[in-house]
Amino acid sequence: MSFGFLGIQFGFALQNANVSRIFETMGANTDDIAFLWLAAPTTGLLVQPIVGYMSDRTWSPRWGRRRPFFLVGAILASIALLVMPNVTALWMAAGMLWIMDSSINISMEPFRALVGDVLPSEQRTTGFAAQTFFIGVGAIVASSLPWMFTNWFNVSNTAGPGQIPLSVKYAFYIGGVVFLLAVLWTVIRTKEYPPEDMDAFEEEKRRTAGFWNGVRESFMGIFNMPKTMKQLAAVQFFSWLALFAMWIYMTPAITSHIYHTTDTTSKLYNEGADWVGVCFSVYNGVSAVFALLLPSIARLTNRRLTHMLCLTAGGLGLISIYFVQDPKMLLLSMVGVGIAWASILSVPYAMLAGALPWNKMGYYMGVFNFFIVIPQMVAGVTLGFFTKNVFHGASVLTLVLGGISMIISGLLTLRVDDADDVRSVTTDEPADTLGYEKLAPANPEV
Repeated sequence: MSFGFLGIQFGFALQNANVSRIFETMGANTDDIAFLWLAAPTTGLLVQPIVGYMSDRTWSPRWGRRRPFFLVGAILASIALLVMPNVTALWMAAGMLWIMDSSINISMEPFRALVGDVLPSEQRTTGFAAQTFFIGVGAIVASSLPWMFTNWFNVSNTAGPGQIPLSVKYAFYIGGVVFLLAVLWTVIRTKEYPPEDMDAFEEEKRRTAGFWNGVRESFMGIFNMPKTMKQLAAVQFFSWLALFAMWIYMTPAITSHIYHTTDTTSKLYNEGADWVGVCFSVYNGVSAVFALLLPSIARLTNRRLTHMLCLTAGGLGLISIYFVQDPKMLLLSMVGVGIAWASILSVPYAMLAGALPWNKMGYYMGVFNFFIVIPQMVAGVTLGFFTKNVFHGASVLTLVLGGISMIISGLLTLRVDDADDVRSVTTDEPADTLGYEKLAPANPEV
């Protein structure tokens, strides 16, 4: 069920570690990079809730509910990954980011809903943790691919002005193939369960049919969110604002603050850019391992406290980059970020799933992704201003701002109502190993 996320994360990891590098290679100024990233969240704002809405109303005895969307998104994203490293102008790079990100989102959003569909409540933390594990494994490899090609296979990591190095091109080519194959595995091997009442399902589908009805319902959903979802929205906003600050500015921050160069054609700059990929591999590796520990930590404490502690570790990790001068010491900073990343990818979704009705799982998961997209849009509009006018071009201070944002997010977690947390209800039943109240399965057939 979760293996396809390995491929999805190949796409996201290559995007996060290399797109700013590609923008700078195509001639973008440091303070313009965040604005160029706006293409991605603009499409995500539309794509994810509509895909969730449509997948809720899809059923095929052969293909199921979510799997058709996995497959279409994977095909489009794989094509975009093959094209991205061959762009020849800045506008082309921005356009391909738009296409690539929206295609990845078509595949990603139904994966979140699939866990909520198929798994009973007491297994969801483990289900989302399994996704996080495959996300980590995929990102470890994908983020390091340019560095691997350069250091293991002697592939050039430098190129002339306006040209993307071969090491980056080969990384994207492999990413396109892995993305498609991994998602195909989930499409072929996963079983989905039909609606409990098919007549009611068909009636609901007829009543709410139409693309524009889907658009209206999707955007109105932000005003009708359950209480837990509203509380988690604030948590998501500040944590993802921090992540986008890192993804957008990590390359210029490291190359200028530690490698002391802004010349994109220089060997030193490209060494620094490759090392950013290694750093991203480390935080994803930590995330993959730590995700396996999250259910036990949630059992010993609760999910709110667990998430708060993880986000605080991530915030301190980002802030510590300002004090680093040895590139190898960045790996310690990335440990904190990895702990936070493991929790961000699993704990909020596990808390949210317990507060959502089964027949609207995909819809609300799509609406919930507004609070990934909106902070990215805010980052695109504001971080360039802060970097240029407040931090006077010192992009490493933008990472510090991201760290502060992540700590704020952790504190906001403490006010979330977690319906599945055994410590928030009175019960004579023992807690299971995941820190859940024993609730009825999401689908009786499971």
